[in-house]
Amino acid sequence: MSQTEPPRHARTGKAIDTNKLDRIVANARQSREEREAGYREQALKLYPWVCGRCAREFTRENLRELTVHHKDMNHDNNPPDGSNWELLCLYCHDNEHQKYEEHLAAQGAGRAHSQRAAKPSTHNPFGQLADLLNKGD
Repeated sequence: MSQTEPPRHARTGKAIDTNKLDRIVANARQSREEREAGYREQALKLYPWVCGRCAREFTRENLRELTVHHKDMNHDNNPPDGSNWELLCLYCHDNEHQKYEEHLAAQGAGRAHSQRAAKPSTHNPFGQLADLLNKGD
């Protein structure tokens, strides 16, 4: 593909309008930032500037390191009373999300294991053993 030829969709082969994609991504980022700014400001007014896990205290100088964690992991669930939020430092926030990812992975592994266990085995490794033993007679 030459430098001037636009990229093409893998299935349809149609040219991809990268300018349109760039606009969509920029709009999505702007919307997210506006949404975050709204609930972050609310949370900082509602709660003391202390990490809910490690109890580290924050001031205006390091407030950027204090994040809003959504307890139900749904970033669109922002009740005005703040009942779905807690303030966490960057490190504790990352840890909470890591624990959640591990929980989801364990649930997936459990489902896969139970699905495998639910299927009866059809292989019988000794099914023809009696025939083999009787041949020697």
